[in-house]
Amino acid sequence: MKSRYEVAKNVFIDSIDVDDYIDLSTSVSAFKQLEHSIEKPLKMILLFGKPGTGKSILLNRIALKLQDEKEIHYFETPSINEKEFFHKLFKALTKEDLPANTDINFSSLVNYCKGLRGQREIIILLDEAQMYGPEMMEKIRLLSDTRSVKFIVSLHKTEDEDLIAKEHFQSRIWEVIELKNATLEDQISYVHKKLLKKNLFEVANSIKEKEMKLIHSFTNGNFRECNKLFFTIFEICEYYDTHEPSKVQYERVSKKIIEMAALKLGYIHV
Repeated sequence: MKSRYEVAKNVFIDSIDVDDYIDLSTSVSAFKQLEHSIEKPLKMILLFGKPGTGKSILLNRIALKLQDEKEIHYFETPSINEKEFFHKLFKALTKEDLPANTDINFSSLVNYCKGLRGQREIIILLDEAQMYGPEMMEKIRLLSDTRSVKFIVSLHKTEDEDLIAKEHFQSRIWEVIELKNATLEDQISYVHKKLLKKNLFEVANSIKEKEMKLIHSFTNGNFRECNKLFFTIFEICEYYDTHEPSKVQYERVSKKIIEMAALKLGYIHV
């Protein structure tokens, strides 16, 4: 018989699948803000936040929501070079593929976009934009200046606060939406809702507020770290459930199990 913890563990596999999206007060607010910003005559919008704060799943969700209403394209994976990026962009703009060995004349591409002004508004969602260099971002800026292509740029927040966000694009990006780590209350809601979506009521009830405070202190409310920690917690629970069920506290996930998981992931050290 499959352990309940095997199912619970798999709930926390990190994913940007919109089916795994959990409505929280902060994520709903960010979604509405982005949706509202897209309606404004803005050339560039910055989605900003530390890794694991939900930027990719937000872009994924907005693309799905607006796909029947707007001409929207989600560039989920950064291009390995400028040529690949402009081939993807050319296809989004013209709905045609270019031969793999063809170079794109950037000036002609800008002029083509200028010719679309007033006829079409193409929205490009750029995930992981920190992977693009300054020269590439400058060309993206120039394309946004044509006002036929609007870019929503998703960027990791770093210790130094990235050049793209604070200096190079300061006068070009008209709106910044910053995603932050979850509060304790939001993290509790996130964990419980994920488990309840899979009908894991008993497991959800075993996650008490006292233990969630400890988990929040280890993860700082980061969704990706939360997923990693809960995957590991339930992996340990699954082992005991299978091999030493007498040691499992089914009514409560114990502090000892949480600390074992935190130790395994390097959040704490012996």
